[in-house]
Amino acid sequence: MKLVIADDHPLYRLALTQAVRGVLPEAELTEVEDMPAVFTALAAAPDTDLVLLDLHMPGSHGLMGLASLRAEHPGVAVAMISAHEEPATIRRALAYGAAGYLTKRADLAELQAGLRAVLACEVWLPPSLRDAVAAAPADPGDSDTAARLASLSPQQFKVLTRVAEGRLNKQIADELGIQERTVKAHMSAIFEKLGVRNRTQAGVLLGQLSLDR
Repeated sequence: MKLVIADDHPLYRLALTQAVRGVLPEAELTEVEDMPAVFTALAAAPDTDLVLLDLHMPGSHGLMGLASLRAEHPGVAVAMISAHEEPATIRRALAYGAAGYLTKRADLAELQAGLRAVLACEVWLPPSLRDAVAAAPADPGDSDTAARLASLSPQQFKVLTRVAEGRLNKQIADELGIQERTVKAHMSAIFEKLGVRNRTQAGVLLGQLSLDR
């Protein structure tokens, strides 16, 4: 079993490591502190089973990190970790493919219960928040946006994230090591799959993953 613990706070990474060791003493653990390092870890170990992903850490804006991982590594389960306990945020995380949601105030027993559930392919929510999450109004736009983003190939999602950051086609081509005409072909496919007409609309749609709205 291989897991990646992604959190920019060393002490909390230590707490998660302790929780994982109590459930899976033989697991291979990789600790990282920002989003680029998550992708580096998954490139080195694409057979990783689970990523424990902090909701807010360097290189990840809101649910962007979750969506990126689900798009580029659909076979890897992702459980969110956060001090934020807003039911609407938790519902959004689940809509975008989170396998569970662990809160940072959870004690060791609860963390381990959550890990066991996620590893058993069950969706985990903190017991104290389940009723509130169930009662929170769902945003129909989330399910629609999640489905459209899920239709993108991993490479198309990489192009889209760079478009949203304001990169030009040539810059995207240089960063991804592909030809500019390939970027243009990806853009055409992205527009069609997302149902948008231009780069601005594509960027706005991706921006819906921000928790600032």
